[in-house]
Amino acid sequence: MQILEQLGLGLGLASLAGLNLYLTVFLTGLLVRFDALHLAEKFQSIEVLGHDWVLIAAGVMYAIEFVADKVPWIDSLWDSVHTLIRPIGGTILAMQAIGEMPAHLEVVGALLAGGAALTTHSAKAGTRLLANHSPEPASNIALSIAEDIIVAAGTLLMVLKPVVALCFFTAGLIVLWLVLPRIWRVVRRSFEIVRDKLRTLFGRTTPDYSVTAPGPSRA
Repeated sequence: MQILEQLGLGLGLASLAGLNLYLTVFLTGLLVRFDALHLAEKFQSIEVLGHDWVLIAAGVMYAIEFVADKVPWIDSLWDSVHTLIRPIGGTILAMQAIGEMPAHLEVVGALLAGGAALTTHSAKAGTRLLANHSPEPASNIALSIAEDIIVAAGTLLMVLKPVVALCFFTAGLIVLWLVLPRIWRVVRRSFEIVRDKLRTLFGRTTPDYSVTAPGPSRA
């Protein structure tokens, strides 16, 4: 049971980090800082998240992301920058939560954690690209708020019921693995449509309006 709880916490941190790394660290750190978790010995490894400097750094970065995540196309640019940051951060958090283990299991755990974080990040980034094709910003704001709610609820679930979280996040990742190819096919098709429109727009030849002066008439 202890191993399952540690796996649930590790997988939860990795998966949520793919959605919003800074909010995941900030919320988990707050729970640790104010002793809301009553950390058992097996979870003492994540106590570092409650350090003042960690909370300040995560809070500042989340404040920046809170704004950037709600502006069309700026959110996709932000996601692009975090394509490496979120999976690496999720892997570090997961390995910190799981704690000491044999070297070969650490490698396997790191690969799985990185894959989980990359999966949720890809789903988020792909969904945002589709939303950015609509001219109104309401969809971006709604998606951003929904993602924050998911991170908050997922954080509470993984620290209160880690075994349930393990089942929940595993099922969620399986669903994402099935849906992601379709999302990216739609994204690719959307970019192809935009590319074709740009080629049509800029590929038109400019008509020649120059007038050639008539030559002298021959008798």
